[in-house]
Amino acid sequence: MTPTDTAAAIRAWAAERHLPEAHLERWLAMDEAGRAAFFSFARRLRLRTGQLVSALEMIEEISVRDGTAIDAILARDRFKRIVEGSGSAPGKARAFVEELKALRLPRLGETMDRLRAEVAALGLPRGLSVVLPRELSSDVLKVVLAVRSRRELRSLIETIERVEPQLARIVDLLGGRDEL
Repeated sequence: MTPTDTAAAIRAWAAERHLPEAHLERWLAMDEAGRAAFFSFARRLRLRTGQLVSALEMIEEISVRDGTAIDAILARDRFKRIVEGSGSAPGKARAFVEELKALRLPRLGETMDRLRAEVAALGLPRGLSVVLPRELSSDVLKVVLAVRSRRELRSLIETIERVEPQLARIVDLLGGRDEL
C-alpha cells in the first residue's frame, strides 16, 4: 500500500468510527511505517474508538519517551503474540491496550504483578475472591463472598479471619503505606 493509499484507508476507517479529527491528524502525522503498523493493529484487533484513542496516545508517549519508532514498538513479541494469538477480537483488543499500559507505565505493571502474586499466595477457596482495583486507580480492596449455605458462609469467614494479616498487608500496599 502506498503512503497515499494508507492515509486514505485510515481516513475511511476513522470516519466509520467517528474518530475525532484531532486524533486522526495525530495518527496521520506519524511516519509512514508507524502509521501503517498502527493501522494494521487497529484493523486486525477491531479497536473501538475509545481503545484507538487510548492506544494512539500511549504508543506516541512510549515512542517519544524511549526514542523508538512506533513500528518497532509494535513489532515486539509481546504485541505479535496478541495480534496473532487465538481469542476474540474484543479480548485481543483489550489485551493490546493493557499491554500498552504496562509498557507505558512499567512500574504500574510490576506493582500489579506483585499484588496479583500476593493475592494468589493466599490460596483462597472457591467462593472467596479478592478484587484489586483496576490499574491501581483506587486504594480499595474488594473481598467477595459467594455462598449457598450458612456452612459455606461460616467457612469463608473463617478463611478471611485466617488470612486477615495478609489481606491487611495488601490493603497497606494499595494505600502506599508499605513497600512491595
